Amino acid sequence: MLKKTPFYNQHLANKGRMVDFVGYELPVQFQGIIAEHNRVRTTVGVFDVSHMGRIEIRGQGRQSFVNRVTTNDVNSLAPYQAQYSVLCYPDGGIVDDLVVYNLSDYLLLVVNGTNNQKDTDWLIENKMAGVEIINQTQDIAQLAVQGPKAEPVIQKITNVNLSSIQFYWAANAMVAGIDMILSRTGYTGEDGFELYFEAKYASKVWDAVFNTGKEFEIAPIGLGARDTLRLEMKYCLYGNDIDKTTNPLEAGLSFVTKLDKSESFIGSDTLKKIKSQGLTRKLIGFTMKGKAIPRPHYEIFKDGDKIGFVTSGTLSPSLKIGIGLGYVKTEFSNVGQEFEVDIRGEKAPAIVVKTPFYKQGTRK
Repeated sequence: MLKKTPFYNQHLANKGRMVDFVGYELPVQFQGIIAEHNRVRTTVGVFDVSHMGRIEIRGQGRQSFVNRVTTNDVNSLAPYQAQYSVLCYPDGGIVDDLVVYNLSDYLLLVVNGTNNQKDTDWLIENKMAGVEIINQTQDIAQLAVQGPKAEPVIQKITNVNLSSIQFYWAANAMVAGIDMILSRTGYTGEDGFELYFEAKYASKVWDAVFNTGKEFEIAPIGLGARDTLRLEMKYCLYGNDIDKTTNPLEAGLSFVTKLDKSESFIGSDTLKKIKSQGLTRKLIGFTMKGKAIPRPHYEIFKDGDKIGFVTSGTLSPSLKIGIGLGYVKTEFSNVGQEFEVDIRGEKAPAIVVKTPFYKQGTRK
C-alpha cells in the first residue's frame, strides 16, 4: 500500500496525475509540467512536500551531535536560522543532503523522502549521549509556496512581517490561524516559503493559501515541474547527482563542507585527503548546442573517449534548450569546454556553462 500525504484529497480534487514516488502516492503533474513550471517562474505555485523527512534532534548535546554528522557548521547558526548541509559516510560518500533548522529548543533536520528511514537509522547508529532523535514525518505536514508572488500571498494570512524573514531563516508564525514553523527556503530558484504544521490542519491551510492566491492565478504544482525548476538552478537531486558513490567536493558542495570547523565530522578525514590529492572528476552543468535533450545515464565523450556521464537532463522550459548535469574528468570541467553526449547512438554536441542555467530567479 502506498502512503498518502495529508493533501491527498486535494490532489485528487485538482485532477492530479498520481504516481508512486518514494512509497507515497503523489502528483507528477496537474495542468502539465511546462504550464506549472512557468506558473512558479512568473507568479506562485504550491508543492506538497510532506513526503520529505522531518527529524527532530533534542537534548543538550544536539548541536555537537548534528555538527558531528553533518558537513556544515551548526555552531554558526543563530536562533531560527537554517543551513543546507550533507550527511556523509566515513569514506566521504553522501548519505543524504538536507536542511538543518536551529529552532528554540531543538534542531529540525529536513531530509529527502527516499532517504527518511535510512537517515533516521544512520542518526541512531551514530547517536551521542544527551541526544533524543524523534522522527515527526507522519505527524507534520509540509507545504512549499514558491514564486515571485509567494510573499504577498502568505502575508495576507499570517501575523508575521514576512519582509523581516531573510532567505534561509525561519519563524514561529500563525498562518490561517494555525501555529506553525514558517521558513523562507525552497528548491526552485524563486522566492518562497516552507510551512510546517500539524497534519490535521492540512485542509484548512491548503484552502486558505489557495483562496488568498487566486488573484495571482495560484496553482498546485507536481513533481515534474519541481524537477525542471531545480535543474535550471543546478540544485542537486539525491539518487541522480549525488549518492553514496559521490562526495560533496566533486559534487560542487564545498561551500557547505566545512573541513576546518572546530569539530570534525564523519567523513572529514577522508575528504581532506581527497582535497589534498586533487579531484579526479567534477559535477558540471552543460547545455546542448542543438535540439537534443540529455537524460540520466547518457555517456559523455571527448574525441572518441568516454570522459563522464549525465546525471540529470531535460528540456529547459525557461530557456527552450536541452540542459544537463554530469560528472566529467576534471580536465574537461572548465566553462567553455565542448564535448559530445551519446544520445541513443548519436553524438550530440554540448558545452560546459556557468550555472545556474536560469539566471532571472528571485532567489539563487
